[in-house]
Amino acid sequence: MYPAHGEDATSLLRHADVAMYVAKRSGDGYAVYTAELDQHSPQRLALLGELRQAIDRNDLVLHYQPKVALDTGRLVGVEALVRWRRADGVLVAPDQFIPLAEQTGLIRPLTRRVLDQALRQTWAWRQAGLELTVAVNLSMRDLHDPELPAALEHMLRKWEATPDCLLLEITESGLMSEPTRALETAVRLASTGVRLAIDDFGTGYSSLAYLKRLPVAELKIDKSFVGTMARDEGDATIVRSTIGLAHDLGLSVVAEGVEDQATWDLLGLLGCDVAQGYYLSQPTPASEFVQWLGPRSPQNRWLPAAA
Repeated sequence: MYPAHGEDATSLLRHADVAMYVAKRSGDGYAVYTAELDQHSPQRLALLGELRQAIDRNDLVLHYQPKVALDTGRLVGVEALVRWRRADGVLVAPDQFIPLAEQTGLIRPLTRRVLDQALRQTWAWRQAGLELTVAVNLSMRDLHDPELPAALEHMLRKWEATPDCLLLEITESGLMSEPTRALETAVRLASTGVRLAIDDFGTGYSSLAYLKRLPVAELKIDKSFVGTMARDEGDATIVRSTIGLAHDLGLSVVAEGVEDQATWDLLGLLGCDVAQGYYLSQPTPASEFVQWLGPRSPQNRWLPAAA
């Protein structure tokens, strides 16, 4: 749009080209140009340079959110969530830099940094007598990386980690982008011994015929359904049906986005296996997570009401 997106034909055509590629990637069929979409804008190039340096310097930090069994109240694992600590000390949330990493190819070294940090943390916890399974998110681009399984095996050996200490979470949308290639990578990752989980279930467009071919052990119900299920019968029905489907397929079910007692109680009544969300704890650095754990251990019952 002239003059907001350019005052000459060259700028307008280049910015229209940026919007066209965004529209193709999104699948919506249209997009309106903004500077944030432009991989060659000065602001975006500066942010990209900062992110590349942050990965090289290992300025990425992991926060951990507990996953608690609904029937026993026991801690069964944690999810590792990446944050970027910029030079000024400000923590950047993943939704502000993960898309940039995916679009520019930086997701590959970023994922390897996250996996290495997570496995290093499991090693440190083992030294302290704490055995925990850590879940790490993989992006769509990671499922198209044929070298990732070999890199993962190397990291497992490096940190003397057994594969069952790691759970890799992959999204439906990630699986359905080039599904043949994604399935091949998923099978190779599972062959290392690590477990796989389907993240954000219910928000994608995958078929059950495809899902049943995947070597997954866990299914995570998206927080958009869990967060309102206690007051929305439609969402409660979706959660109930998903739990039944997953159990019929032999999968464990995790509900993410649990933020209150009513949701916790309802999930227990519906037979959900594991809960995760702010009702239990927000994601915290490893040192604060240990403080949250306090005298508890994975073998001791943990009740949200006593937190």
